[in-house]
Amino acid sequence: MEVPFLSLEAVNARHADELKAAAARVIDSGWYVLGEEVAAFEAEFAAWCGVRHAIGVGNGLDALALLLRGYLELGRLAEGDEVILPGNTFIASFLAISANRLVPVPVEPDPASFNLDPAHVEAAIGPRTRAIMAVHLYGQLADMPSLHALAERHGLLLVEDAAQAHGAAWNDRRAGAFGDAAGFSFFPAKNLGALGDAGAVTTDDDALAQCVRALRNYGSEVKYQHRLRGTNSRLDELQAALLRVKLRYVDEDTRLRRRVATRYLDGIRHPQIVLPSVGREEAHAWHLFVLRCRHRDALQRHLLACGIQTQVHYPVPPHRQPAYAGLLDVHLPLTERLHEEVLSLPLSPTLADADVGRVIAAVNAFRSPA
Repeated sequence: MEVPFLSLEAVNARHADELKAAAARVIDSGWYVLGEEVAAFEAEFAAWCGVRHAIGVGNGLDALALLLRGYLELGRLAEGDEVILPGNTFIASFLAISANRLVPVPVEPDPASFNLDPAHVEAAIGPRTRAIMAVHLYGQLADMPSLHALAERHGLLLVEDAAQAHGAAWNDRRAGAFGDAAGFSFFPAKNLGALGDAGAVTTDDDALAQCVRALRNYGSEVKYQHRLRGTNSRLDELQAALLRVKLRYVDEDTRLRRRVATRYLDGIRHPQIVLPSVGREEAHAWHLFVLRCRHRDALQRHLLACGIQTQVHYPVPPHRQPAYAGLLDVHLPLTERLHEEVLSLPLSPTLADADVGRVIAAVNAFRSPA
């Protein structure tokens, strides 16, 4: 049998009865959009993150885009302003910025953690810089204390792309509670995953929360009265009810993910493989376990031949995508090398101990091409 990269069927089967009961509750209620389930999930997720507000939206990209749009409406940002972010991220981070006619300024990551490097951020600050977007890549918190101090010193907004970091913490402070605002994704494969698309904005900023709540609902706070030119990006009642069930298990799932990651870190020993660097155990929620290998494609083929599924997150950086042809003159050698070398191993709270052992043995048995 193959070792799956991620079995969502197995992940959700553990809570099938509770999920079905939650779905039935919504179906029987007759209320399917912006009702009691959304309000309850928003309150519960905000409390879990340690912030005053969580605003449920349609997906993770919308969460990032709408919080930036909120700052535009509030006059904290203006079209043409620059937002510094890591070059090695999923394209959604870039899309949220450019969707608001802001300018993404990608910089190199820290070579150990792959996260945003405060030194590179400071070097990139210019006269139009107004915000920093810290992406907690693969589930590990960026250096938020340093980035927060940097943002304070230069009067910049600090936004978190927390799409992969549900449960990551630093001194008991969770992802989503470090910056001025954060965007979360609840895509099914995330550590806290819905059974469809879903997302949320978290913040302690009352004005931003009010603005995002209006923007997600056609710019309306009162039915048929539209203060803003909003959109339709509302977390629906069904997904909210399902997320309420799964939120109760995220902390335990994080513990299980860390156990798998620790076995990989302790067991994989190969001279041509670079394992992920972990600063603090609590700061990594292990959404992904990503190693580096100069012969990445050969390693992936070897593991597939051993019955082990892997994925590449991500094969082409955003500044090398056709969608961002205007950034073709940007040269980020470390970012580009990472995208050629990274490989994600199977990792989930349901991954069997025996399968973890199979992965370790297969990786250690890899022989690179001559």
